[in-house]
Amino acid sequence: MPAADPARVGGDAEGRQDELPDPEGPAWFRRALASPVEVGAVFVDGARIAFRRWGERGNPGVVLVHGGGAHSRWWDHVAPMLAGECGVAALDLSGHGDSDRRETYSFAKWASEILAVAEQATGPEAPVVVAHSMGGFAALKAAVEYGDMMKGVVVIDSPVREPSPEEEIADARLAFGPLRLYPSAREALARFHLVPDQPSSLPYVMRHVALTSLRQVQGGWTWKFDPAFSSHREDPLKPEALARVSCRVALLRAEFGLVTPDIGTFMYERLGRNTPVVEIPLAYHHVMLDQPLSLVTAIRTLLADWRHSSAAPPDRA
Repeated sequence: MPAADPARVGGDAEGRQDELPDPEGPAWFRRALASPVEVGAVFVDGARIAFRRWGERGNPGVVLVHGGGAHSRWWDHVAPMLAGECGVAALDLSGHGDSDRRETYSFAKWASEILAVAEQATGPEAPVVVAHSMGGFAALKAAVEYGDMMKGVVVIDSPVREPSPEEEIADARLAFGPLRLYPSAREALARFHLVPDQPSSLPYVMRHVALTSLRQVQGGWTWKFDPAFSSHREDPLKPEALARVSCRVALLRAEFGLVTPDIGTFMYERLGRNTPVVEIPLAYHHVMLDQPLSLVTAIRTLLADWRHSSAAPPDRA
């Protein structure tokens, strides 16, 4: 189990509460963003790992993990809708959001960060980890290394193959290059785009995600992520590792996402043929940005089932 230092609660990376414009969007979205949230951090191997948490301590724990180049605020409109019966935490992996940067990154290190946040922010009960895209690779790595400390993993549109989608995009120099400096936040926001791009994101969710992706530095504004995060070559999550996962797993695939039906079937087979594979209708890869209510429904359904059922043994034949 990775060691965690005591959390620091009460402000963001600059020690203050976030100062964002009033949210736009429908009532459910504005209610979610107005929900009480606690901000804290743990220390994992010398790096400060920031997290946000919702819900009552002592309730079953859920940890939300973002994808490559993203951050915990991508879950701001999702987490409160899971917090009625759960204690929910969303972390910034190292090299992302308000967490510290490292000289090198790895799925193993990110896996230890996920478990450290779970221990500090959600209590002693084994958590369910819900993870998107590259974060799904890190969550599955945690399930390989710490599966007996996890209730389960819900992987959202993470195609387990080599290399990861973020690595392919970085190798093609289509994204995650050196950060640009913009003279104003307005100019930076005009350049915000998704990787991979998609045609159907909700504009009010995109606005919130874009606003929370920026940081002010000397001379202007830039993005929060460290471009070096995509160079985690030393420990790729190979497909054969799926056979060593020892906790429950569910796969949520976007209808128009990166996990094709064939990849979903391949992962199902490698995980022992006892893993539900659920398609989110009309969704593209960034499901929380275009179909968040369908995503919440799918996660709630899995959490309710896992609270009242036992896992079937894997079929490795």
